[in-house]
Parts: sequence; structure tokens; C-alpha cells
Amino acid sequence: MRTWLRWTIAAAFVICSNAMARAETITIATVNNNDMIVMQQLASHWEQQTGNKINWVVLEENVLRQRVTTDIATGGGQFDVMTIGSYEAPIWGKQKWLLPLDDFPASYDYNDIFKSVRDALSSDGHLWAVPFYAESSFLMYRKDLFAKAGLTMPAQPTWAEVEGYAKKLTDRAHQQYGVCLRGKPGWGENMALIDTMVNTFGGRWFNEKWQPQLDTRPWHDAVTFYVNLLRDYGPPGASSNGFNENLALFSTGHCAMWVDATVAAGFVSDPKKSQVVGKVGFAPAPIAKVPNGNHWFWAWALAIPKSSHKAAVAKSFLQWATSQEYIKLVAQTNGWVLVPPGTRKSTYDNPKYIAAAPFAKQVEHAIQTADLDHPTAQPVPYTGIQYVAIPEFQAIGTTVGQLMAAALTGQSTVDQALKQAQSQVKAAMEQAGYTQ
Repeated sequence: MRTWLRWTIAAAFVICSNAMARAETITIATVNNNDMIVMQQLASHWEQQTGNKINWVVLEENVLRQRVTTDIATGGGQFDVMTIGSYEAPIWGKQKWLLPLDDFPASYDYNDIFKSVRDALSSDGHLWAVPFYAESSFLMYRKDLFAKAGLTMPAQPTWAEVEGYAKKLTDRAHQQYGVCLRGKPGWGENMALIDTMVNTFGGRWFNEKWQPQLDTRPWHDAVTFYVNLLRDYGPPGASSNGFNENLALFSTGHCAMWVDATVAAGFVSDPKKSQVVGKVGFAPAPIAKVPNGNHWFWAWALAIPKSSHKAAVAKSFLQWATSQEYIKLVAQTNGWVLVPPGTRKSTYDNPKYIAAAPFAKQVEHAIQTADLDHPTAQPVPYTGIQYVAIPEFQAIGTTVGQLMAAALTGQSTVDQALKQAQSQVKAAMEQAGYTQ
């Protein structure tokens, strides 16, 4: 008996030692959005299942983009998993900076992922990142405030109508603002919204010869409208507000309207965190002169840099975090209304999700109708709605975003900001060899 016990203990020690030897710690860089915070909270399930550990680096959106871009371009190897988007994935994949993610087992069911989302994260026949959630943009509004003021939201609002509603619904004495919009500078912050406004005002970043168009009438009209709308009817300090800041304002009842990412719908409908549950209506993103490019497309996705030495473990995590099983885990833990949206057909076929998220079909329609290949009324040489899918855009978009923020705060006029933007983008495109 003692011999058997000693053998059992020894065998158990060997098994534990081997498991510990195989265990790895991977470093994941991600954005501080709510869905990613939930992923961080639930990752202990994966750690328990696999014996591996995660070192989290959770950053504000602009900082995340700077950190991962620097690391990937230099082959720094700081991260085993990066949270990137539909802008970076195909570009970095073509550069061979990422590992392809085409070899997950059949149970992962790639065909369950919306084709538009897969295509946005692919290039050269490979999927370079797997989607954690996908989004378009739309208009959220307070149904109770509209009813009290005798207002009715049309099926397709215009920006002019939004301005009229904002004027009637602004009550600064009670910290109620007619509209909240992104003002924080960044190519994925204020420029994500401004780009869609420029599109629907009839503008474009470049003509067919890659010549910048930032000093044209549509840019002037769109940016002037944006600046005046926020100054007159937006919250104070709007130039510091990105997605998270506006989410907090809207959820606490300070915004009558908010044009932003469709992913926000779940959070403003969460009774644990939102004070406006049941009071929110949803409408398509506003249009101005043309319908083209009025609502964006984006997918936050998980990718593995080629510099990672723990690719197998990283793939295991990606497979878990973007699976149907993970979505069910979120539903069991936090409710169906908070599951990562926009990626899988099975989510939108699930009656439990539809019952919990009455906005679901509207979000799905917005994502499916966002046309990355034809974002503008006039022809353009690029793809992308709220970004231009070229490597140089991250730098020029950030520069222009800072200039637009300066116009918003009154440090410059709109015309001065656009003139400077045109000059800087023109120089950057000439230096990159797009134009002479």
C-alpha cells in the first residue's frame, strides 16, 4: 500500500511538473473598451483550461495604436497577441508582419463569421486577424426627450435635422446637451466621425490621382458644420471626448443624441451601467448631400505578430476568445445584450440575443451595408470608409485629427486648419511617392 501511494504521489508530481513546464505566459495588448475588459475578466476560464497565463497590457485607443505599430514595425516582440483593426490587418499581413490564422479546427467554423468581416481582415488569400467584435456607426437618441419635446426621429435622419433637434434639446442649466460627438484627436477617434461626415457632404480624401482634397468645399462644409454643432449644442470639453467618454455622458443622461459605434447599443442597454435603459432609440447614421459613406465599418480583431515565440499558445487563446463558445460564456455571465456583436451569423440567428437586443437587426444591416470599396460619391483610388487603407494614413490621419481638434477649440479657424491639413498631407503623399 505504501509503495502504491509513493508511486501515485511521484506520478502526480511528474504530471504536474510536465504541465508546469509546458505552461506559458503570453502578453496581450488590447484597448480599454468595455468588451475587452470583459474578455480580460473571463480569461481565467482559458487559463484554467490550458494552464497558461496572460500578462495584460490594456491601453487607451490612441496609445495602443502607437505601441503596437512601433512594436510590429521594429519586430520588437513585446506582444504575443495584438488588438488591431480592419485597417491594420490586411496592410500588416501583406508586409508579412503577422502570422496567418487560417488553420483553426473545423469546430471554429470560419463560415459562421460574416463574410464582410472576414474579407476586411484578409489580404493575399489569408486571414490575418480574427474578429473580436465588429461595428458600424448609427444615431442613438433619447426617445423620452424627443416625446417630451414633440419630436419624431425620421427613418433616415439628416445632419440638418440633427442640428434642429439638438437646438431644441440642449439645456445647459441642467447639463443636458443636444448632441455628443467624438472630439478627441486621432485617426480612429475624431477623424472616424469627421470622415463619414465628409463622405456624406460629398467629399473625399484623394482624387483618382492621389491628390489631397482637404481644401475643397465638401471638407469645408462638413468640418464647419461639425465644429458649430459641437460648440453650440455639445458638452464642454468636447475636444477631449472619444468613444468611452461619450459613452459615459450618454449613459448618465447628459446627451440627447449620440452618433457613434453600433457596439455602444449593448452598453447603453445594460441596466448595471446605464441610467437610460429603455429610453434609447436607434436610427441610421445621418446623411447630408449624398448617402455614400455616412456610416463606417470597423472590426476590432486579435492578431499574432510574427515576432512572437509563443504562437501556438497565442493561437489557442485567439481560438477561444473569438469562438461561439466564448459568446455563450459572456451571455451566461453578463447577459445576451452584452455579447461581442457584429461577427457571427449564429449570434444574430439566436432568438435569445434578438430578444435581449432589439437593435440587433439594425446593427447587422448597418455592418452589412457599409461599403468599403465605394465609400464616396466621387471615384477614389482607395478603400475604407472612415480611413484610407494605405500605410501612410495612420500618420496623416493623426495629423489631420489634431488640426481638426484645434479648429474645434478655436485655436485656428476651419479654413486655416484645412489649409494646413492640405499642405501637410500633400507633402506626405509626395514624399511617399503617390504624387509628384
